[in-house]
Order: sequence, then structure tokens, then C-alpha cells
Amino acid sequence: MSDADPVRLYRTVRLIRRFEERAVELVHGGQIVGGIHPYLGQEGIAAGVCAALGVDDVLAGTHRGHGHVLARGADPARMLAELCGRVTGLNAGRGGSMHAADLSIGVLGANAIVGASGAIITGAVWARRRQGRDTVGVSFFGDGAVNEGMLLEAFNLAALWRVPVLFVCENNGYATTMPVAGAVAGSIAGRAAAFGIPAVDVDGQDPETVRAAACAAVARMRAGGGPELIEARTYRFDAHHTFEHGVRLDYRTPDEVSRGRSRDPVDIQGSRLTDADRAAVDAEVEATLDAAVDFALASAHPDPADALAHLYASGLTARTGGG
Repeated sequence: MSDADPVRLYRTVRLIRRFEERAVELVHGGQIVGGIHPYLGQEGIAAGVCAALGVDDVLAGTHRGHGHVLARGADPARMLAELCGRVTGLNAGRGGSMHAADLSIGVLGANAIVGASGAIITGAVWARRRQGRDTVGVSFFGDGAVNEGMLLEAFNLAALWRVPVLFVCENNGYATTMPVAGAVAGSIAGRAAAFGIPAVDVDGQDPETVRAAACAAVARMRAGGGPELIEARTYRFDAHHTFEHGVRLDYRTPDEVSRGRSRDPVDIQGSRLTDADRAAVDAEVEATLDAAVDFALASAHPDPADALAHLYASGLTARTGGG
């Protein structure tokens, strides 16, 4: 079920990196309105975890969720169109950066509510298991979510019902601008242990290390072992949100950022390829993203007359308000 090909794993981290860099350019150019939360520096986690999943597995991400969606196999062109608010986007331009979903490949959505992915995935996997399906799920969340009641409730239910959910904490050291040491008493792994959930601490900058840990966890979960937690230690190379590019918040020193950037998941995985293979992947990714940008910018914006469509699963269209 897992993909151990180092070339494909490199392609995933490279695709996410260049997608995010292109998206930041589109933010600065005004084509993406409102900005994004870049996943730059954390690509190895999404790539490694998603390489361990099977076709019937599901995941839910965070407000910093582009990498999760792309690593699972979503079309980069439709993803970029979604960020640009175009009708050809994954969600017809209605989800945007923080709510992109692709149910056809098991992506139940990025999520702007901190810690909400745990509850969504626990319920979704429990339901599929009740149907007799061999589904496991992944809940991605950041270190800033580990004190949220919703996430802890998901730990509790997943442990009680032995729901095979892989809880993945992307610990980049900051909840927006708050250092983890100033916000988290005890340890992140200790929170899982309180519910009897096994936890491992891994190097989130190494895609192969993440993949190996995820494969081991998924195998145990499929065998009936219940939920597990991976704390992937990583570093966010760019801003929490692109608005910082203008306001320049002063919460990380240049030396710290330089040290964090010294372990780049793209270079770590790229070093495992031949120069020829790496160059070929880089060229293919650039061509893919050139086409994605052209596709997104050539796509139409939604018709304001349809603003109330898609509110109901039945297809019922809401009425406009009275005068």
C-alpha cells in the first residue's frame, strides 16, 4: 500500500515547495486574494505520511493545508484555481486556501478551526469501519492545537473505540507567533499517552523517516492496534501567513530562521537521487506548475448570482432575503 520510491517521494516534496512558492507570487500579484499560510519547510511531513496510505484512506488537514492535499494526489491546476477563487477549482472557488477538499481521493478538507481535523477524521473513519471498510485516517494538526478540547476529545473517542486514526502533530515550534515552550505544559506525546495512545517523535525534515514511521503506524492500525500519534518536528521557513511579508512581525531572529532552513526536506530527499533524476523531476514539476498557473488564471470567476448555491446537500437553493 505504501510508496517507497525515492524519486516519487522527492517529486512530492518538490511539487509542494514550488506550488507554495508560485502561490506566494500570486498573492503578491493580487491574483490570490486574502493571502495564504505557506507550507514551506514542512513538505516532508505531508509527503512521508501520504506515501504510507492506501486508496480507501482519508485525511483532514489544517489552515496550512495545501501540502496535505497535494501529497494525497490532488490536481495542482485545480488546487491553484481554488486558491485563485475560480470555478474550475477543486471546490468551484468556494473553499479557497483554508478549506480545499477532494473527496474523490479521500481529502475531507483543510480546516481553519484549530484542532478540528481530529474530530472529523475520527468520525469519518469510525463510520467507514462500521461499513466493513479497511479505512485508516490521518488527522494533521499543529503544536498550537494540542491544548484544544476538540482534539483531546477526539483522542479520547479514538482510543475508546479503537478507531485507526493517525494523529500527526506538525510541531514547527510556533502557534502563529507563540513559541511552543510558552504554550504547552508537559509534552505533546504525553497528551497521547494520557489516553493510552502510542506516540513517536520523528524528524519531520526527513521525508523517508516520516514515511517509515507512518508505514509502521498504519500497519499496526490496520491490524487492530487503535490510534497512534506521530510528533513530527519541523520548521516553518516562511511566515505564518503572507500578511507578515508586509508587517514584518519580529518573533524569530534571522539566525534562527537560517538554522531552521539549513535542514531542507527538498534537499534531504533530493540527495538520494542521481543528478539526472533530480533535474528531470525539477523540470517536470516546473512544467506542471506553469500549466497550472495558466489554467487557474484563464478560468472564470464564480457568478455572484450563484452565491447561495451549494448550501444544502439536497441541492435546494436558498432564497434571497426580503426587502
